[in-house]
Amino acid sequence: MPTPLSESRPLLLGSASPRRREIIASLRIPCVTLAADIDERTEPGELPEPYLERVVTAKRLAVLAHAGERTYGAVLVADTSVTLGDEILGKPTDAVDAERMLARLAGNEHRVLTRYALALPDGALVAERTVATRVWMRSASAEELGRYARSGEGIDKAGAYAVQGLGAFLVERIEGSYTNVVGLPACEVVLDLQRSGLLGPYP
Repeated sequence: MPTPLSESRPLLLGSASPRRREIIASLRIPCVTLAADIDERTEPGELPEPYLERVVTAKRLAVLAHAGERTYGAVLVADTSVTLGDEILGKPTDAVDAERMLARLAGNEHRVLTRYALALPDGALVAERTVATRVWMRSASAEELGRYARSGEGIDKAGAYAVQGLGAFLVERIEGSYTNVVGLPACEVVLDLQRSGLLGPYP
């Protein structure tokens, strides 16, 4: 049975995302970060689920390889994709690209998929899963979408919007995990930490 996470043996979050860091902090789980530096480009014709499986595996191996002498209790890596049908909508290149992306999402349903993996310091994989959330974005005028795109909020985010920020004005309905849309499904992560013995009595 793994040793539970603690301040002296924290969770090593393999991500540069401030949203994921905030979600883990809100759960009061001891955490340190180490960004996984990998190529996240999609391959021609690659579908969302296989893409996420490939990228999350690469992140897990990269973080474990570069953890060095750090003392930690487990590694958590994740990747989030916004999908329209079988198409992956990545991060926009600029405000014009963000506006074009938002125009495709407005008035339609899309899915947000987050895959995560949890591993022990010796590399043993203890949990991995993909969580899907359905999101309905309301119809919006070109002027609204253009102003939001130019706000810059969605430039570094898949799908060109932030549900936890200004972008909430576009999101009409969500079915599934809200935190999954932000970047990490909190409920599922806690359950997997508990099942693996990495959390003591919680909360």
